[in-house]
Amino acid sequence: MNRITRTWTTLAEQNQKALIGYLTAGDPDPETSFHILLAACRAGLDILELGVPFSDPTADGPVIQAAAQRALQGGMTLPGVLRLAKRLRSEVDTPILLFGYYNPFLQYGLGKLAADTVEAGVDGLLIVDLPPEETEPLQQALRGTGLHQVLLVAPSTRPDRVREIASRTQGFLYLITKPGTTGEGGLDVEQIARHARQVKGLSPLPVCLGFGIRNAEDVRMLAPLADGVVVGSALVRVISEARDAPDLPARLAAKIRELRL
Repeated sequence: MNRITRTWTTLAEQNQKALIGYLTAGDPDPETSFHILLAACRAGLDILELGVPFSDPTADGPVIQAAAQRALQGGMTLPGVLRLAKRLRSEVDTPILLFGYYNPFLQYGLGKLAADTVEAGVDGLLIVDLPPEETEPLQQALRGTGLHQVLLVAPSTRPDRVREIASRTQGFLYLITKPGTTGEGGLDVEQIARHARQVKGLSPLPVCLGFGIRNAEDVRMLAPLADGVVVGSALVRVISEARDAPDLPARLAAKIRELRL
């Protein structure tokens, strides 16, 4: 069974919501990044979104854009991300979801990507800029691998299209909580609640909320509305504000424990 699916089964049995965390692979440098990722998983992340740094991250706000630039300047590449994931997998059983943009994956070769992703112990892919109608080549490459492809639903997505996207996704459906790019704040909780109810009524899979979630208070407000929450910029900011701190992995772990309250 895919680790993502197994995680949802375990959370349901425990009546818990998922805490999903995004971190950019290679930020602030490859070795420090490994120790940060390891600390994050051991601190209680239910699913890790491992960001593949890209030079034109159009869906990401300034905090994650800066993290991608730091990682690229440090030499991080898609093969490097896969090596990092494989090293992490040898230490933890946390589900790993590669989060990225289609161009690096396409250039790598979809068949090779599928094989190498499985070999690295990764559990799925979330490709921000790949429309559902254009996923067939990737789906063919993933067929038989057990890898999940997670798709996103925007705040403006019509119900008929939500239903279509939900039928194509695996693992869970990622519901974006606000228009625009990633980043902290700007949440309209009443609107999110209405949209989450609608989407949960259309999706056979768990629904998770992401974009704009910055602290434990936001988590407490939004977690009851869905099956899990995704935190990205708030975690990456810990790295950006303490890149040279010797206890950076511990600081990141403390932030995750705070969000789990």
